[in-house]
Amino acid sequence: MSLETLFSLASATAMVGWLALVFLPGRAWVRQKFSALVIPGVLALGYLVLLALYMPGAEGGFDSLANVARLFEEPALLLAGWVHYLAFDLFMGAWIAREGHRAGMPHLALLPAFVLTFLAGPVGFLVFLATRRIFSRQPMEALS
Repeated sequence: MSLETLFSLASATAMVGWLALVFLPGRAWVRQKFSALVIPGVLALGYLVLLALYMPGAEGGFDSLANVARLFEEPALLLAGWVHYLAFDLFMGAWIAREGHRAGMPHLALLPAFVLTFLAGPVGFLVFLATRRIFSRQPMEALS
């Protein structure tokens, strides 16, 4: 299977999780299992396989920006980086869905955080924290 096909497959898999969060907001199994564990777990497995196959002997490393750039010159490791983002952003999106539900926030209020988490991970997290603050009118609680 080509790396381009794997890229498309991983992206589509993550999108299924995001669409479930958006369009099935009342389903606890989506927030707690499907988009939180199942799909990120599948993506994590793909990530592990990519690392196992392509990381040994790869040029570069994690000790400097230049060395990270050298790692990402290898298309398979660039794909691994993309799958890493897909898995963690979706995991965070499911956390946002659970936390928003727990806080009694309207589902529509979560949509901007979902979109921004999908597109720019940490920015969506910050938007969610601000939105939760607006809807709760209570001091922010620790992330536990």
